[in-house]
Amino acid sequence: MDKLVITGGARLSGEVAISGAKNAALPILCASLLSTEPLTLTNVPGLNDIGTMLKLLAQMGVKIEREGNRVTLDASGLNNPLAPYELVKTMRASILVLGPLLARCSEAKVSLPGGCAIGARPVDQHIKGLLAMGAEVGVEHGYVVAKTTAGNGKLKGAHLFTDMVTVTGTENLMMAACLADGETIIENAAREPEVVDLAQCLVSMGAQISGAGTDVIRIRGVERLHGATHRIMPDRIETGTFLCAAAATGGEIRLTGTSTGYLDAVVDKLMDAGCEIVGEKTPGRESIHIIAPARLKAVSIRTAPYPAFPTDMQAQFMAINAVADGTAIIRETIFENRFMHAVELQRLGADIQIDGNTAVMKGVEKLQGATVMATDLRASASLVIAGLVAEGETHIERIYHLDRGYDHIEAKLTALGAAIRREKA
Repeated sequence: MDKLVITGGARLSGEVAISGAKNAALPILCASLLSTEPLTLTNVPGLNDIGTMLKLLAQMGVKIEREGNRVTLDASGLNNPLAPYELVKTMRASILVLGPLLARCSEAKVSLPGGCAIGARPVDQHIKGLLAMGAEVGVEHGYVVAKTTAGNGKLKGAHLFTDMVTVTGTENLMMAACLADGETIIENAAREPEVVDLAQCLVSMGAQISGAGTDVIRIRGVERLHGATHRIMPDRIETGTFLCAAAATGGEIRLTGTSTGYLDAVVDKLMDAGCEIVGEKTPGRESIHIIAPARLKAVSIRTAPYPAFPTDMQAQFMAINAVADGTAIIRETIFENRFMHAVELQRLGADIQIDGNTAVMKGVEKLQGATVMATDLRASASLVIAGLVAEGETHIERIYHLDRGYDHIEAKLTALGAAIRREKA
């Protein structure tokens, strides 16, 4: 098992390219199941979760060609609508095959998913929506088992209202509705840019979708979807993570292939902390330029569904607040178990008090290197940021979480001047 070793103290500077978004790529890979024609995707990140999803699709009969960040998927030979536990257990996004399989094959059997241990992420909203669309759905021996009941084997359009805002639920139901009879309306839909990216891909395949990016999405079912080519959007969480790394180290960096437009809440908070951030756009190129002060001002945050502050950036802001000037309050409203990184940051000398879903932080002058353990994907990123500013060496163990969501993060940080290396634990 690998670990990262970081020698803190380097001020990040230079330029680095941001990869495609994991949370957009995973549902879009699943969208290939809806068509008998090839779907070609570009800007696909090189992540463990992407590899797992491709293995899952391949065992269903999807032919896959992958060259660098370009992937072509041909689901014309789809013959096994099963997502087994062995492939699903490490990645919650695997539930995203449920809707497309049911729409295309009239049946599906998908293991209840795993992923990061950050609290309950129920699939009940997925099931509720599919039931309303005329499917029979049950949970048997750890698997979601579903089939259509209509004589033509199709789902039927329905008016859906989710009890909570759910990104994967919105994506699953939107994909299922593309081949359903009639119109489906999803109310209380997730508004995340990744949902919009999926909708744009589906539209390029012939789907009829309106309202993506708002809380009401309308989908008019069509007979079939055709092949298409689509470029995955930039990863806004990787973008935010590198902005936080630059901010914490008092650095100045330029991130290419990404935009501030996906990150308004994060950019606003970093500017409140004292950073200068400019979005730059020239023909064929977008980038973000950040200049950070020698020491940040503490900033309080409260996570909430998009377009509010993203839960996936909460851990990174805990890391920068650890060394900022002043006191900050962090409230986590999305997941009930997403402060596990606080204990590890305390090992590095952070002053953090936890009370339920609230953390009170008092910035310290310096953190000190130590051995810490990553507990989930974004917790891993917070420990990397903390390690970049800690005195001495920080050893981060269990970085397989990190490899699920960050494309060659140590190589990118090295290019910006960080002293970071990967070793066998």
